[in-house]
Amino acid sequence: MFHEAIDLKYLDGTRLAVTFSDETIREFDMASMFDRYPQLKALTDRSLFISGKLNRYGIVWNDDLDIETETIFEDGIIIGVKKDAYHGASAHAVMEARCNADLTQKQLADLTGIDQSDISKIERGVANPSVSTLERIAKALGGKLKIEITCTLPPEYFQSLETREE
Repeated sequence: MFHEAIDLKYLDGTRLAVTFSDETIREFDMASMFDRYPQLKALTDRSLFISGKLNRYGIVWNDDLDIETETIFEDGIIIGVKKDAYHGASAHAVMEARCNADLTQKQLADLTGIDQSDISKIERGVANPSVSTLERIAKALGGKLKIEITCTLPPEYFQSLETREE
């Protein structure tokens, strides 16, 4: 299956973060390829490294230096899911908890009574699972569901709202 890369961010050193069309963001360190492909050591030159261009199939620096997106997708570490805050947080939490329990999606589906295809949709952030569905998943994984609302606005913001309403 082909995984299309849609965004590229250069991190420190020879690390990069690639967003794929399935909305996962994967981190990959090019240094992990140096032993197998010594020519890639040239990417330690920061100006060369950040000159790479992303296309649907990979990242190309020049005629001698490139990497396929499939390598990044398969060997990269998922560091996020690009969805709205709720979907991204729930998708990541379900996927992380399932992986930590060393379960497949099918095994989790069997434990919860939720179709495997729905587990996949939840983990990709495509589905909008109810609180009760997330509780079933948490219970099946031996955990508890925790929902948190974090206010990022200063108290002064709310005080200014009160004076506008008067």
